[in-house]
Amino acid sequence: MSSLTERLNKILDRLTSDDFLSGSGLGNEIPFHAFDYPPQQELAVRDHIRFLEQQIPRKRQELSVLNINLFDLVVTYLQQRGLFDKAVEMQTNRGNPFILDKLKAPLDATKLAKVIHERIQEVQPSMVFLTGIGTAFPLVRTHTLLNSLQPLMGQTPLVLFYPGEYDGQALRLFGLLNERAYYRAFRLVD
Repeated sequence: MSSLTERLNKILDRLTSDDFLSGSGLGNEIPFHAFDYPPQQELAVRDHIRFLEQQIPRKRQELSVLNINLFDLVVTYLQQRGLFDKAVEMQTNRGNPFILDKLKAPLDATKLAKVIHERIQEVQPSMVFLTGIGTAFPLVRTHTLLNSLQPLMGQTPLVLFYPGEYDGQALRLFGLLNERAYYRAFRLVD
């Protein structure tokens, strides 16, 4: 596998290519792409995502990016529902297992997918970046969210920036934790 720097340097050309934007070669599959990386390189990847957000519209003026940080989305969603302060208090007083159980229903992947879809409908971006995956764990499981997003996304390309490993079949968060098999995303670059 190429070094992380080499892989990061391939992303801009890939995201601004006609093939990527039109979904060419995907065989009518959903346009979900994953960029996996070593979790220790999180800060370098975040910097590169900011670079991409600036450079994509410079390279092609008609393109826009919506970056959805999953952790920020969860916090905002809980705040809007009046649950955030209660959740922090419960976590402090009762511990992590208790709060994880209590937040299962409010943070159901179907509900979060609808929130993401509403944001996409509002902004109408050319592509969506899904970031903050590691910080949102274990509140949100990636494979479940992606499965819930599939029927909602249409042809808007989604790029999952994933701190772990994706081999085209399975997601391994942080390179350690196995999620369920997820076959629908394509590796963004090798």
